[in-house]
Amino acid sequence: MSERGGPRLEVRDLAVWRDDRELFHGLSFTLEPGAIAHIEGPNGAGKTTLLRLLCGLLQPAAGEIRWAGRPITENAGDYARARGYVGHSDALKLDLTASENLQVAAALAGRSADASATQAALDHAGLRGFEDVPVRQLSAGQRRRASLARLQLQGALLWILDEPLTALDVSGRAWVESTVAGHAEAGGMVVLTTHQPMALAQRRTVTRIALEVAA
Repeated sequence: MSERGGPRLEVRDLAVWRDDRELFHGLSFTLEPGAIAHIEGPNGAGKTTLLRLLCGLLQPAAGEIRWAGRPITENAGDYARARGYVGHSDALKLDLTASENLQVAAALAGRSADASATQAALDHAGLRGFEDVPVRQLSAGQRRRASLARLQLQGALLWILDEPLTALDVSGRAWVESTVAGHAEAGGMVVLTTHQPMALAQRRTVTRIALEVAA
């Protein structure tokens, strides 16, 4: 637990190799409730790999990741319920509507989502009027909005976002920035990576973690 009264994410001396090349080593940081970690670096530096490690989808060569004071390998169930992940893929079922996708995501997270909650999440994402449209008929930007809207129904404390601004227009990027900031202000935590600038620099709780391509 953190001094602020909630669980925290701790990364301790993390090292990762891909094939015969070390991506990074000795990587450590701590994320408290209300904080945002912005992972920066060029292509090939290991940003997506780091996010997948934080999700428990990969194992590091050395070091460990802890949630609420325990390694995530020993705390898998609680950690899975506490985090929400949006990767490069929108991970939506194309034959289902936006509303149905959100309801499925909430159910998989062990939460109920009635029609009003689903509608509110879609409204917030700028998808009013597209609730009952099959996802395959939505634009790339609308699919991205629907994918990110799932986080609000899943009730996850920790958001892990890989390039969340992909395919979004100016208004969509502003919505993501506002939503990320709002989640942190409410006591949530966010780890994200993006090649595009985000209006988060004014927040004192943003930790910038720079990765470099190893020689």
